[in-house]
Amino acid sequence: MTLHYDIIVVGGGHAGCEAASAAARLGSRTLLLTMDMTKLASMSCNPAVGGVAKGQIVREIDALGGRMGIITDKTAIQFRMLNRSKGPAVWSPRAQCDKEAFSAAWRKELENTTNLYIWQDSAKELVVDRSGETPRIQGVKTTMGIEFSCDKLILTAGTFLGGLMHIGERSAEGGRAGDAASHGITETLADLGFEVGRMKTGTPARLDARTINFEILEPQYGDENPSKFSFSPETEAVKDQLPCFQVYTSKEVHDTLRSGFDRSPLFTGVIHGIGPRYCPSIEDKLRTFADKEEHMLFLEPEGRNTNEYYLNGFSSSLPWEVQWEALHKIEGFEDLHIYRPGYAIEYDYFPPTQLHHSLETKLIEGLYFAGQVNGTTGYEEAAAQGLLAGINAHRARKGEETITLGRDEAYIGVLIDDLVTKGVDEPYRMFTSRAEYRILLRQDNADQRLTPLGYEIGLISRKRFGFFTQKKRNVESLISFATRTSIRINEINDYLKSVDSEPLTQGKKMADLLMRNGVTIEGLRKELPRLDKFIRSEEISAEEIEEAEISIKYRGYIEREKQIAEKLHRLEEISIPEGFDYMAMQSLTIEARQKLTRIRPTTIGQASRIPGVSPADVNVLLIKFGR
Repeated sequence: MTLHYDIIVVGGGHAGCEAASAAARLGSRTLLLTMDMTKLASMSCNPAVGGVAKGQIVREIDALGGRMGIITDKTAIQFRMLNRSKGPAVWSPRAQCDKEAFSAAWRKELENTTNLYIWQDSAKELVVDRSGETPRIQGVKTTMGIEFSCDKLILTAGTFLGGLMHIGERSAEGGRAGDAASHGITETLADLGFEVGRMKTGTPARLDARTINFEILEPQYGDENPSKFSFSPETEAVKDQLPCFQVYTSKEVHDTLRSGFDRSPLFTGVIHGIGPRYCPSIEDKLRTFADKEEHMLFLEPEGRNTNEYYLNGFSSSLPWEVQWEALHKIEGFEDLHIYRPGYAIEYDYFPPTQLHHSLETKLIEGLYFAGQVNGTTGYEEAAAQGLLAGINAHRARKGEETITLGRDEAYIGVLIDDLVTKGVDEPYRMFTSRAEYRILLRQDNADQRLTPLGYEIGLISRKRFGFFTQKKRNVESLISFATRTSIRINEINDYLKSVDSEPLTQGKKMADLLMRNGVTIEGLRKELPRLDKFIRSEEISAEEIEEAEISIKYRGYIEREKQIAEKLHRLEEISIPEGFDYMAMQSLTIEARQKLTRIRPTTIGQASRIPGVSPADVNVLLIKFGR
């Protein structure tokens, strides 16, 4: 057994698993250092993948050659496409997963990946060479006293650094329930000059299904014809879906919860970490929305072979007996038994403005951060960062160019640019509203945007790339057919009437008809035998039909966003010299000088997105560097 590896990944969560998998598959000898091999990519909070904007990220991870989408498809117990009633720019896939199967599938994946080795231990200290002008990572020391050396190291420690759990007036160290906290890494990095902060997140009680009266609860079923996350032909849509259930709090429940507010660590000043605005605890909800007498909650199964259920929307750090009493006052929970109460957890993070877009730290050469240590929240955001960190750590080892995704190329690009350029003042969660080019960054076209890149860098196999190119040909073929095919008067007027659309008074191209609200390819197919024959003969799938239809219907919007993106690319192409003295530019505002000096953008495009840098400041930079 060697003690030297090309790349070491510290932490076996969602970021760590993607980072280790990518680095090893690209050819780097990789060590994954994790506290517990049985909890790789553990779903510490809700047993689900995807959701609004998060689903787009997972499809992008898959399109690049990451594994989260494939693992999700293999372990899904329910699939839903959210926001179907809205435009395709915000359609978002989400899957309930079998929690234990998900982790087991990741373990099987990693244990059978060439070049990847796993060591069960806890990292307690980073080894850094400080002899040169820029400190350089050398390796890591573990609690077992072993020192592993490496060329590059990716830190993906999740909520474990200085982890402190809170239930009411009681606190205990831990990275999550049942797992010890990690100490030493934060101290090493602080000593090297890193800024350190504290964040907080939480989780709800877990419930015993045998003690829930499901007969009076409102079920929430998966899609009748479920899709899947991965574009790969090696997975298939979920079968035998399990339902979730909707339940509601009440005034009586709220009164019981409020009775414990004087012992809540959130309100007594015990918790100092910043909590997630968009995933608040139930006590936060009661304080913020004091006028609401009920809140909807979602009861989600944790797997096919367990009685454990997750109560989405009821995260809490109130005393366990207050949680117990309040839960019993929810309709259907009168005889409830819980496996464990909810709790809050505080942990260390490092403000991500200390990173390059490659996710390499600015202070230590060869050290990368990914996941919640960067101030994000969510499995999907963590996995995306891990994938890019793994790719870039490998490429840096080989002397190859960094992979940086643009804001018009991927939600992953928006995520990393937001972190590095804007920083965070609360746990960061991705939303479609964060992206300027939502109609370009749809979930259905993630493979069209990113699979060529995944193939080029070596994460997409030749076989899968062939599948991708065939799909692309099919989509383009159907669009071409619709563009050149004319529809005669009265040929489909009955169908148009059925969807409240004006009948034809003259012939039209099929593509023009598809621009109308309510008109779909599947609807036209029933009326036009030649369209049905074409789709059958070309073996065009339902997924390909959907993508072609979206491309036709939203062609004008898509072209407009492309033009806007191309204009803004000009700012990305104007570089700022490394080490430039902004403080000497008196024409910039003081705030802009301070922010630019701290964050050190590499282009004017990046500078323009820094909070506090005004359009007038950008014009000053353009005059300086743009000519």
